[in-house]
Amino acid sequence: MAARGTSDVARKIFLIATEESGDRLGASLMKVLRQRLGGAVQFEGVGGQSMAREGLTSLFPIEELSIIGLAAVVAQLPKILRLIGETARAVTQASPDILVIIDSPDFTHRVARRVRASDPSIPIIDYVSPSVWAWRPGRARAMCRYIDHVLAVLPFEPEEYRRLRGPPCSYVGHPLTEQTGMLRPDPGEQKRRDEAPPVLLVLPGSRRSEIRHHMAIFGETLSRLRDEGVAFELILPTMPHLIEAVSEGIKDWKVAPRIVVGEQEKRAAFRIARAALAKSGTVTLELALAGVPMVTAYRTGAVEAWIVLKVIDVKSVILANLVVGENVVPEFLQQDCTPEKLAPALREVLEDSPLRRRQVEAFAGIDGIMTTGDQPPGVRAADIVLATLQTARGAN
Repeated sequence: MAARGTSDVARKIFLIATEESGDRLGASLMKVLRQRLGGAVQFEGVGGQSMAREGLTSLFPIEELSIIGLAAVVAQLPKILRLIGETARAVTQASPDILVIIDSPDFTHRVARRVRASDPSIPIIDYVSPSVWAWRPGRARAMCRYIDHVLAVLPFEPEEYRRLRGPPCSYVGHPLTEQTGMLRPDPGEQKRRDEAPPVLLVLPGSRRSEIRHHMAIFGETLSRLRDEGVAFELILPTMPHLIEAVSEGIKDWKVAPRIVVGEQEKRAAFRIARAALAKSGTVTLELALAGVPMVTAYRTGAVEAWIVLKVIDVKSVILANLVVGENVVPEFLQQDCTPEKLAPALREVLEDSPLRRRQVEAFAGIDGIMTTGDQPPGVRAADIVLATLQTARGAN
């Protein structure tokens, strides 16, 4: 096989991202790579609207993989397997200088394994680590067979890969660290954060299934607080495509929230919030960076919950806890996700309690934990992609 890429030939970079969050990471990476390589770069692959704006024509719309829930996955399995096969064949036919898979490991890792088997000369970068530190840790060592480097977005992950004997792993920074200026209050917003009645955020989830599981429980929790004489101004941030589900979910709430829509409005709400009731997930890290104490909860279907609880091996499922290194955020999962347990904890984080003070203190140190110096994540990620590309070229 001819050497990949020469000084007079554009580098061909194949990227695969199948979710919106990965699409944004991919677009940022593409932008920096184009700056570094000038016109001498060609992008191919799978991505969404953000990557399309950077010049990528996707093999298929990523909405085809917007599948939530075990039953839905089973029903769509033939289509998923077909898209995995088609994507892997497209990579090997394109014969790129490098393949970058971005998050969505159930899809992207299956593609990567097929590509490595078909053409071992294509270097493969994995941007966003699967949660090997939480469940199925054996995946880390198995990844050595088909992943050349992992780009981690959580600061503790490189050490976990060393411990688990996985492929080389580098922390490049979480994309949320670029948004701290939009998450933290100015003096006027800080004044509102400290005033009465306190602003309380309720964040039931970013998927319709999550909203369905949480809305009734969250509504009853807030009713209990109000009945106990706790005053608060309630704000529920959501996205345009979820307005209908949210509006349906709050119909029976005794405490009506003010619904704000879109990222800009959500961040404005974060900047004045005193506390939050949130579904566990990335939003807990977002709240921690904003300095907002919280109570977290999660409930899903019985079968899915049984599977997850059987295989998970981590002291906390809350990203904020994992990043700060201690369980400062209370989490109420499955049978513990009840109004009877959520309401007292939520009252504590609204008041000047030891629980609230402990979270505020822990969140104050999060910048030091997540810092990447003066380089944003996209730049650090691009540096490693280019270094891997150069190493692979030298080996050919």
